[in-house]
Amino acid sequence: MNGKVFIPKPQSKEDTMSTSCIQRGLFVCAVIASLLAGPAWLQAEEPHAAGKVKVLYHVDGKDPDVAKYALALINKHIDAEGGPDKIDVELVVHGPALTLFEQDKMDPELKTRFDQAIEKGLHAEMCQISMKLYGTPLEKLAKGFVATLHPVAVKRIADLQRQGYVYIKP
Repeated sequence: MNGKVFIPKPQSKEDTMSTSCIQRGLFVCAVIASLLAGPAWLQAEEPHAAGKVKVLYHVDGKDPDVAKYALALINKHIDAEGGPDKIDVELVVHGPALTLFEQDKMDPELKTRFDQAIEKGLHAEMCQISMKLYGTPLEKLAKGFVATLHPVAVKRIADLQRQGYVYIKP
């Protein structure tokens, strides 16, 4: 250009310290932002990296169409996730819905869907209190049911949600 050399103007001690503090503050903010964004970025890339999808289906009414619909959803959900090695499905049944799952009274379509879901890895639990109230032992229910881990089904449902299960009530 014109042959002149640019020589920066000397800064005062206060200006140098102020610039240094600002630079350190920006650096600290950048580090914190990258730490906060890091885990979210990893989760977005690998949704199944943490393990199986965990889903809880809840059936408590006496409408057979709702129970059939729930079992259809369960079967489709297992298939959509890629099979039982990719999803952990719990079914908790209680109250009037118990009567829908009695072996000798079970709707054939419901039985077929239930059996298919059990074959695909469904873990089905029947409320202990409901079995007592309805006078129906586990042996009289569709094969594949176990008694709830806690006698009260709603407690079991809350426990599963606390364990990270997504709650679905068709």
